[in-house]
Amino acid sequence: MSEQAASQPTNKWIYMVRAVRSDLLQTGPTETEMATLGRHGAYLEQLKARGVLVFVGRTLTTGPETFGMAVVEAEDEAAARAIVDADPVVSEGLMRAELYPFFIAGMRAAG
Repeated sequence: MSEQAASQPTNKWIYMVRAVRSDLLQTGPTETEMATLGRHGAYLEQLKARGVLVFVGRTLTTGPETFGMAVVEAEDEAAARAIVDADPVVSEGLMRAELYPFFIAGMRAAG
């Protein structure tokens, strides 16, 4: 985390995930990977139900540039890191994650 970011208090964190196997979306997931992705989806639903997940999504590309992202609320970087590390796609090694403090500058109303 940069010095400037460290000086800005936040309770929002963005984590980006990218597949370790770069051709995952071209060749499709294996059975094991599919099971991990299922646990990932269930994990995100749990975060949503607990009010931790602000929003989640992914790019619609299928190349190695593809990434998914989630914005979560956490008390501090250690708590945010624990959320990331508990995500099955990260803990089971299917994806690598990057974590950043995040500020939502604007958002349209739901609907």
